[in-house]
Amino acid sequence: MRTFTLIWFGQLVSTLGTYMTFFALTLWAWDTTGSATALALVGFFSQLPKIPTTLFAGLIVDRFNRKYLMLLGDVVAALSTIIIGVLYLTQQLHIWHLYAVVIFSGSFGQIQTLAYQASISMMVPKRHYTRTGSMASIVHYGSNIVGPALAGILYPLIGLSGIILVDLFTFAIAFATLLAATIPQPKQSSEPDQLINTLTFGFRHVWQQPSLKALLLITILFTLAHDLGRALYSPMILARTNGSAQALASISAIAGVGGVVGAIVVSLWGGPKRRINGVLGGYIGAGLSKTIFGLGQSLTVWLPAQLCSSLNFPLLGSARSALWMDKISPNIQGRIFAANSLIIQATSALAALLAGPLADGLLEPAMMPGRPLSHLLSPSFGSGPGAGMAVLYTLCAVMMLLVGIGGFLIPSLRAIETRS
Repeated sequence: MRTFTLIWFGQLVSTLGTYMTFFALTLWAWDTTGSATALALVGFFSQLPKIPTTLFAGLIVDRFNRKYLMLLGDVVAALSTIIIGVLYLTQQLHIWHLYAVVIFSGSFGQIQTLAYQASISMMVPKRHYTRTGSMASIVHYGSNIVGPALAGILYPLIGLSGIILVDLFTFAIAFATLLAATIPQPKQSSEPDQLINTLTFGFRHVWQQPSLKALLLITILFTLAHDLGRALYSPMILARTNGSAQALASISAIAGVGGVVGAIVVSLWGGPKRRINGVLGGYIGAGLSKTIFGLGQSLTVWLPAQLCSSLNFPLLGSARSALWMDKISPNIQGRIFAANSLIIQATSALAALLAGPLADGLLEPAMMPGRPLSHLLSPSFGSGPGAGMAVLYTLCAVMMLLVGIGGFLIPSLRAIETRS
């Protein structure tokens, strides 16, 4: 666990800086465009390059030194941040620059992520798989607490350029900890080297095992619903609070609190004996909480709903990751995880692409005062700016809930831990 903990600490510090920059850029983009589509497209373009990259990423991760691949990912991420900073300082930053930069960084970031995921099973004992997943949740949710809060405090004092400098400093810490770590390399796979066979190996391996196929399919459905709602999260809150950065930061912070608490509980507990129960139970809990969140119109509802929602993600994420690591041999994890990631990234990109037009072009106008749909749904969702996004967000949350319930009805999924 020592090597993993060292790398984990570097990622924690680096992610904190990234979240600070992301929060500041979200405010900048909303002030500049006032468009849910513009913000959703940032998510779409961040996912778009990962789709073709992931096709080869598994092969790369299984064939090349994983430590060097992770270092390369940090270097590219730092360069992307520098580009944004230079454009901002020269007053040349436009929304399309964000799209271009996330396309550039997304490709290398996907390889880095897969290299990290495929290395965990060789750094920690099997009994700690769920615990490492919960520690990864602490990186995300801990940064969600501190990042927006620090950005909110520092932004008026040092501006976006100062926050970017802080971000670069955190990248340097992550790079140094990774450089100092010794990451084991797996034995080379004996699979044939024909390109087509190698590229399709991950898909074929998963599809031939009913339990793994079922796990992947419910993950796809959950991701579609979750990421469609996530793309609307920030613009919905900003629209319903008259652009309040404080409201968005407060909800981000409480999401972080819930995630950290959930991750600590899972770390101490170790997760359920039947990990699939943790996955499906987390889906149900997140769906219920997000349904309440979508129906809310103020912080008095949003804050407790977001807290409850975030409590579920360390459980479902760590249990799901542990299932995959337990079922897949380390020497082929790069290709298996890449195949899964390719499908999930395509789903996530589709969700981000659909979110903006559905909100701005369909539901937002339909929920304006005096419209028939507004008359029908306004008792639950209100009307005016943000109401249409709230309707779509709630529909996505209900779908998440149904995916969790439906998973318990699939025999091959329930038996995933009893099958080889």
